[in-house]
Amino acid sequence: MAISIKISKTPQSRIHLFDFNNIEFGKIFSDHMFRVDCLNGVWQEPEILPYGNISIAPSLSAIHYGQSIFEGMKAFKNPEGKPQLFRPLENIKRLNKSAERMGMPIIPEELFLEGLKQLVNLDQNWIPTAEGSALYLRPFMFATDDFVGVRSSLNYSFMIFCCPVNSYYPKPIKVRVEKKFVRASDGMAGYAKAAGNYGISMLPTAEAKKDGYDQIIWTDGRTHEHVEESGTTNLFFVMEDKLILTPKLDGNILEGITRDSCIKLLRNKGYEVQERDISIIEIIDAAKANKLTDAFGTGTAAIIAKIASIGYEGVDYELPPAESRLVSNWLYQNIYQIQTGKQEDTLNWVMAI
Repeated sequence: MAISIKISKTPQSRIHLFDFNNIEFGKIFSDHMFRVDCLNGVWQEPEILPYGNISIAPSLSAIHYGQSIFEGMKAFKNPEGKPQLFRPLENIKRLNKSAERMGMPIIPEELFLEGLKQLVNLDQNWIPTAEGSALYLRPFMFATDDFVGVRSSLNYSFMIFCCPVNSYYPKPIKVRVEKKFVRASDGMAGYAKAAGNYGISMLPTAEAKKDGYDQIIWTDGRTHEHVEESGTTNLFFVMEDKLILTPKLDGNILEGITRDSCIKLLRNKGYEVQERDISIIEIIDAAKANKLTDAFGTGTAAIIAKIASIGYEGVDYELPPAESRLVSNWLYQNIYQIQTGKQEDTLNWVMAI
């Protein structure tokens, strides 16, 4: 069944106010946003309206009890100037896994996709085309009950807004292994893209930044002996440009779509990729022996974030120069070329709008 979406266009676009040659990530927003409410389990009429503030009650359930989830996506323009999305079906699958874990309603796939397509089509002039840039898309859902009581909300809002972005990490990053705080443990919601999972990362990340690091590497919540993920990305480690290690999906880390894309591309290229428990000692020993030839994070915002050094127990272990990295440089070029339609999409990842 076709989805009918009410569209209220902005009377005056703001696009002329922004310098697309100087974009600061996450601070510029396009003209429109998508919204649909779920009231007592029934999805209401969707609409696209001018981007702007929303009215909420002080007793909003999401604020007090944390029922809030989101996704991160990007839209690009192909060489003909047409907008396209990268693996959006994986985003709706993951969003609904997050919703299920957080006791929230499932979003119909066709509602998600049609809202996304019509919004991006309407604001396609906001898609930047400079190298490394894109239109970042933020689908999110939050509980909207005007009620103070510990229970699942009866009502929710699902929205999407867009912002043009450049690279999230414009240069290789310094990371520190976190051995005090815990992001997730068995039976928790580590795999969900829930707002609270990011909220608890703010303090340890801020402490690391005070010491000169850009991000942290989370370790497992039981022993702090095994690598999990960074604050913003999944992690990969390359041994002598041959063997590639990444933490397995054990329910405690995010099931990254860029992570999955990298694994598929690497295996198709003939690399051995092992998804398993990875001891931090194994990584540090490899760095000491100059066998750790590459390390990087993967995520929608960053695509590929090269790691310059790893801090562990007061010592920083330097990695090879970014320009010499065989694996991460190859991955970035291949993924970005597919996303922008400059390379054949043999895996059917791109969805034209």
